[in-house]
Amino acid sequence: MSAMETVPERAEVVVIGAGIVGSSLVRHLAELGRRDILLVDKGPLPDPGGSTGHASNFVFPVDHSKEITELTLDSMRQYAELDVLIRCGGIEVARTPERLQELRRRLTSAHAWGVDAELISPERIRELVPWIREDLLIGGFHTPTGAVVDPIRAGELMRARAEELGALRTLAETEITGFDVDGGRVRAVHTSRGRVEVEQVVVACGVWSPQIAALAGASVPLTPVVHQMMDVGPIDELAETGEDISRPLVRDMDARMYERQRGADLEIGSYAHRPILHDPAEIPPVGSPGQRSPTEMPFSEADFAPQLAHAKQLFPTLVDRDDVGVVDAVDGLLSITPDGAPVLGETAEVDGLWSAAAVWIKEAPGVGRAVAEWMTAGASEIDVHGADVTRFAPHARTRHHARARAAEGFPKVYGIVHPREQWASHRPARTSPLQLRTEALGAEFFEGAGWERPQWYRSNERLLADYGERVERRLHEWDARWWSPIIEAEHLAMRERAAMIDLSFFAVFDVTGPGALEAVQHLAVANADKEPGRVIYTPLLDARGGFRADLTILRLDEQHFRIITGAADGARDLAWIRRRLPESARGRATVTDLSSATSAIGLWGPRARDVVAALTDEDVSAAGFGFGAAREVTLAGIPTLMVRISYVGDLGWEIHTAAEHAVALWDALAEAGREHGAVPAGAGVYGTTGRLEKAHRLMGAELAPDRDPVEAGLALPRVKSADFLGKEAYLAVREQEPAAVLCSLVMDGPGAAEPRFPAGNEPILAPDGSPLRDARGRRSYVTSAGPAPSLGEHLLLAYLPPEVAVDGAQLAVEILAVRQPVRVLTVGRTAPFDPEHARMKG
Repeated sequence: MSAMETVPERAEVVVIGAGIVGSSLVRHLAELGRRDILLVDKGPLPDPGGSTGHASNFVFPVDHSKEITELTLDSMRQYAELDVLIRCGGIEVARTPERLQELRRRLTSAHAWGVDAELISPERIRELVPWIREDLLIGGFHTPTGAVVDPIRAGELMRARAEELGALRTLAETEITGFDVDGGRVRAVHTSRGRVEVEQVVVACGVWSPQIAALAGASVPLTPVVHQMMDVGPIDELAETGEDISRPLVRDMDARMYERQRGADLEIGSYAHRPILHDPAEIPPVGSPGQRSPTEMPFSEADFAPQLAHAKQLFPTLVDRDDVGVVDAVDGLLSITPDGAPVLGETAEVDGLWSAAAVWIKEAPGVGRAVAEWMTAGASEIDVHGADVTRFAPHARTRHHARARAAEGFPKVYGIVHPREQWASHRPARTSPLQLRTEALGAEFFEGAGWERPQWYRSNERLLADYGERVERRLHEWDARWWSPIIEAEHLAMRERAAMIDLSFFAVFDVTGPGALEAVQHLAVANADKEPGRVIYTPLLDARGGFRADLTILRLDEQHFRIITGAADGARDLAWIRRRLPESARGRATVTDLSSATSAIGLWGPRARDVVAALTDEDVSAAGFGFGAAREVTLAGIPTLMVRISYVGDLGWEIHTAAEHAVALWDALAEAGREHGAVPAGAGVYGTTGRLEKAHRLMGAELAPDRDPVEAGLALPRVKSADFLGKEAYLAVREQEPAAVLCSLVMDGPGAAEPRFPAGNEPILAPDGSPLRDARGRRSYVTSAGPAPSLGEHLLLAYLPPEVAVDGAQLAVEILAVRQPVRVLTVGRTAPFDPEHARMKG
């Protein structure tokens, strides 16, 4: 379609943005059978002026994130098929011991995800990159498959493929001016050339995405951030190679920089400068005087001066000489989200309006395929739920939060980020009504979905003397970081007496009305048609039969269901539930978010019944209040909803109440619990030690869209007659042998002079170090890990091939590139602690 033509009256899909992401997306939509696709960009083609045009275009295949690694590997395959990929290898170099440990961890991730990689000496680095100063280095991480790509050419080829299939029309130099949104759904796109009626719209315009989405009343939380780049040259030694790139890419990680050959020049990029943030509205239009591209901002030389000095230090023979000058320098814009992950999927606010933004060159084609599958089939082959745009709670979608986290997140791009590391900016954002009580007890707060959640209490430090050697000691600082032995002492106190846990961070949704049962039955795998007062634990599945949620449903009345899920999953689960109500229930079922109106306190342990019995005249005995029941009970004059379930595997209740009663309830439970030795306990007990002892699964760890209920051990004995999302796929996997089996493993001896502890995502291997692969080719890795104080062990959860999912099987886990022995302790849902569940059901 030429620039002079008008837009069509309608299109099935409009994709906004013709960079590598939008171009990948239209190609995959077309190959999946979608037709009548319109691609719109305000810039010219083939390079419309977004981040695709100025990116350094290299690919390092390994990430600690399984999701990002899989997207990257898929993208590399696609680039290779298009013949726009040059494999040159990549080396991340270490100048410090701390970085060298991080590179060992990176090698562990490479082994977990099946990427060829090795740790190499400074001498070997010099052999591969002869111009580097090896005396500054103590080691390196080498990935032979590291590569550079041509994303502009790739975009051309992808658009051409969609055009060949008769699926695509492209409209360049065209502005998006607005949207028609009716009934919460996008109906039309307004452009500078006319209006287009549409079924689905994808915002894939990178740094402009928040501005475009806002025209429809939706949020895409990202911030444009400067990444500085300079090309120096011409350099004879590089020119003489006759190649665009003849040696491996180099990431000088401690200096937070990279260097790569670009023909006769050396390109130097930096993530070491101060965070330089922009607003989408500040980005100049295409064709602005003195600016060749909107996303190539004027170079801030003062910010780059220290980085240039580092480059001269590392490559003195190439850079630190008089005959080499600055060929080009730019402050290039890229997108950073509040948690550093992409923002993909249908926006929380507007049906039919999708996001495919904050995507880097290295994973763009994979993202294009995943989003196209998601839009067409309801789910993608690669698990991208961690990048779901709906994961952000309303406060996290704001400009203030996005900018605060971008400023904090920019230095983390090449930083050493601990798996448990906490964000510091824009806190506190959400606080429990019990905040003053838990602060007074010395709570160490971890953030989840903005909530300040006590992880452990310094007031319980006295318990360490009580439990002595029963508490695991972590000798290495990395293992002990963002952890405390107090967690384990709190756990043991709960097992012996009782513990109170602030659960105010729960996400709580009510489904009410004459269509409530129909709505819940359509969503849940388990049968929700139970008598009022019953608890239903159930997964929610996607169209492929993979996990979308893992939650509890209470039937409170004939037309009243309450859904309770975790804080981290709350926003995403709410969007999923609201969007997937069956048509027959719409208008007959109402979903209400009560998360901020309610609070909950968990009370568990063998003395929990004694504590609540002191506060009520109602029967809370095992016979009078059985496991799996939910009942309104007045405690110390406070109306509560007591729910007899236990994520930590001990006798007790979740006690829910209105937020205004939370403090009074906490005080009453604390006073009644004093004579029974009850202690406050944090989320470290709730989410780690107690959960792992019971082999309870966690969404985002054991449960994800690329796992099914059979291999997770969550298939129910019978399948309900009512239809539900994912039922066809669920029935299919029930007829097959599981591809993998989720097991609990135990660390079985140190295996090294100083034992180390897994934090998650480490590979599980055969004793000889060879990888374990299931029937679908997936490698085994640690999904969760932590101490089991009741057992005196350190537990891991992992999916294993059925042939090694056997009690007592000897295997290994790799931690920081060192193998340690592990043993299969239990198979499937069998709990390592109290496998008969006598404690929590008694």
